[in-house]
Amino acid sequence: MSDREHHRLDFLRSAGLADAVRTPLAGDASTRRYERLTTPSGSTLMLMDQPPATESHPCDPDWSPAQRHASGWNAVARLSAGRIEAFAAVAQHLRDAGLSAPEIVALDAPGGLAVIEDFGDDLFARVIEDGEPQVPLYLAAVDAIARLHMAGLQPGVMPGPGGGWPLLTYDAVALQGGADLFVQWMPKLFPELDFGPATLEAWHEAWAPVTAMGEQKAWVMAHRDYHAENLIWLPDRTHHRRVGLIDFQDAVLAHPVWDLHSLLQDARRDVPPELETVALEHYFDVMMVDREVYRRDYAALAALNEARILGVFARLVARDGKPRYRAFMPRMWAHLNANLRKPGLETIAAWFDRHVPAGLRG
Repeated sequence: MSDREHHRLDFLRSAGLADAVRTPLAGDASTRRYERLTTPSGSTLMLMDQPPATESHPCDPDWSPAQRHASGWNAVARLSAGRIEAFAAVAQHLRDAGLSAPEIVALDAPGGLAVIEDFGDDLFARVIEDGEPQVPLYLAAVDAIARLHMAGLQPGVMPGPGGGWPLLTYDAVALQGGADLFVQWMPKLFPELDFGPATLEAWHEAWAPVTAMGEQKAWVMAHRDYHAENLIWLPDRTHHRRVGLIDFQDAVLAHPVWDLHSLLQDARRDVPPELETVALEHYFDVMMVDREVYRRDYAALAALNEARILGVFARLVARDGKPRYRAFMPRMWAHLNANLRKPGLETIAAWFDRHVPAGLRG
């Protein structure tokens, strides 16, 4: 038995769950693992297991861009490095805002373990596949975003049962770092791509107005990975609370459109264009924002995110030996190509036309 398993057993024993039946769940692209715990009474909980030494350090709020780049990807992108205390603090903040985040039942933050409320298996993506009408689900998901945005000014540090956790801005360094995954990893998957120094300089110049805008307008909490595989349908609850939120430990202060384009230009499933339009209009109506400005910002930040995701998928295939992620790339290219035709993105579109052959963009 491994030392980690001994740690898990001791933690479950201390939480009064030594007799729970443990059922491992399928993993994802992260370093976390989950088990469903079934108690002798038949109730269920979830064990979240994130060994704290698995990833590089999260970003210190006072670090300079140079320090962040020297410290690794989590610091550049302002990711939580999977820290359990980040999950616990964000969960408490979301619950305080009236949203459905899992209750923390037991916590060992230094050891990277938590027992949390079990929302079940009804991910949006699965219940839609099983025939549930998708419009009510997506409008409820937009209502949950709006509810979070209505919370107003966000705390600099979120209190939580595992200690405080900073809510950092998804700033220009993080946004550009995400976009740069495209030029770093696509040539590893497609050797015919050649991004030399002058090409990379033009890449950074093209994205600079977008990253500056994203940082300047970052004023709401963003889940940052808000899509149909991270939302659980809870039909017994009401209104926005029907949307069960998971995988939010990387939350940041970001532009309000960030979670909208993550939801509506999904990397893993097709969202009909008419549903995207209805959902956006619903958000605009609820929040009473300037539609034209938000549409422009939505297209720009969605394009940046799609370049980032294409880089992530290329890395998963080329470095990590996970070829299934190649199948998701055409969908991201379709979204990116469509966004690059929107006003204000002409310089970025010209860069892609010049340096990425059309045959690779789909």
